[in-house]
Amino acid sequence: MSLQDSQIADRILAVDDIPDNLFLVQALLESEGYEVKLVTNGETALKEVEELPPSLILLDVMMPEIDGYEVTRRIRNIADDNYIPILLVTAFDDASVVEGLDAGADDFIRKPFDTDELLARVRSLLRLKHSIDAQKKMTRQREDFVSRLTHDLRTPLVAADRMLNLFLQETFCKISPEMKKAIAAMVRSNNNLLEMVNTLLEVSRIEAGKKTMNFESCRMNSIVEEVVQELSPLAQERELTVEFKNDFSEENEDAGIVNGDRLELRRVVSNLIGNAIKFTDEGKIEIRLSEFTDNTQDWVKLDVEDTGYGIAQEDQKIIFERFRSGRNKRSGSGLGLHLSKWIAETHNGKIEFASELGKGSVFTFLLPRG
Repeated sequence: MSLQDSQIADRILAVDDIPDNLFLVQALLESEGYEVKLVTNGETALKEVEELPPSLILLDVMMPEIDGYEVTRRIRNIADDNYIPILLVTAFDDASVVEGLDAGADDFIRKPFDTDELLARVRSLLRLKHSIDAQKKMTRQREDFVSRLTHDLRTPLVAADRMLNLFLQETFCKISPEMKKAIAAMVRSNNNLLEMVNTLLEVSRIEAGKKTMNFESCRMNSIVEEVVQELSPLAQERELTVEFKNDFSEENEDAGIVNGDRLELRRVVSNLIGNAIKFTDEGKIEIRLSEFTDNTQDWVKLDVEDTGYGIAQEDQKIIFERFRSGRNKRSGSGLGLHLSKWIAETHNGKIEFASELGKGSVFTFLLPRG
């Protein structure tokens, strides 16, 4: 393939300490329409990659000072989203090939090489790069679309919530008890949808690398108490009992202290307790806040235990995966636990669970004591 299908020539960086080899490669590649940059050592190659990343690197293994293996390793250690295929040129045996591939090279060719084989390997690696670049572009476009969509959806949902609450407060006129019940149901549905949109927006920010945390000293006691107070009416509507057992003494100012983003920690607690209420038809929700010490760390521990449906064994394997919501008819978007797990891990914590179908579940949120 000469570059008939491409308007912009692929740029190839050729690295070899022998000028004659470089000129041969340059003549061969430029005859196929590629743009070729020649460098004679590893240091210059690394600077070239940082300043103007090529489409592909044709890299000799044996060079003075920095050999091709080390150049490959350094390129792969550069934190860059741009994928650059590396084709090693070697005159050595299979052991050399293994070392090169382990270092991060994508392919190799032995000296003296056949020109048709070299061009075929170059075309193959460039097709791979173009495919990966196209996938990344589609991913970025999808993430941008989701972010914009969820952001735009929030505005009418928030406006609807305010208007419905004004109706409930009889701001405009008196309404019947039956109408109040109907509007209250609309408020709950609107809030559920708004929560889903907010969660999707947060996940899209994470995937775009735009999610930030504001760490400070937080008391888990007050966070859990706020969420319990907020969600208890939902449990009462379902005739469920909510028990909150707090092992921390209110007189102890250091009790339950963690270092974290209060809003995000509250999001996790709300998700775990809200799920427990949603998936329980009868019985109770028991919330326990305590601390313990293992061999390496003091932990603040939140247990949320319910007497609900439980989680099927096949669903337990995917429960934290993005958009994997399980088979229960009340399952939501599959984003809440995915987001909660990410928040926990960002705080150097973790979320664990144990569940048996038909006997309920217990989710445990662990955070380093701060």
